[in-house]
Amino acid sequence: MIESIVKLNKENFENTISSNKIVMIDFWAPWCGPCRQFAPVFEEFASKNADITFAKLNTDEEPEIAASFGIQSIPTVGIFKEKTLVYLEPGMLPAEGLEDLTTQVKKLDMEEVRKEIEKQENGDT
Repeated sequence: MIESIVKLNKENFENTISSNKIVMIDFWAPWCGPCRQFAPVFEEFASKNADITFAKLNTDEEPEIAASFGIQSIPTVGIFKEKTLVYLEPGMLPAEGLEDLTTQVKKLDMEEVRKEIEKQENGDT
């Protein structure tokens, strides 16, 4: 794993999310073949995008965190922007997919996102 990628665990998870504007997480496990295939794509992308914090969470070592996000299939990519989860989808993404995703996340108006989340939590449509 390259140095610029944070290894997430119970001790650093909250601080990593709260102290960085954008955090992209790779939820993975060592026994997962697709995870091993996705790792070099994720690491290569991380090395080219210094404005984003990249992190990996081993679901075998941190089952409580994985469960709190309902992770049932790995690899899963999650993205937080300004402490808010804005993307969480299972499956491997090619570099182009990661690029498209980060472009969209960077454009998000977080005030609008928070209003939409609040509406959903209040049962409004």
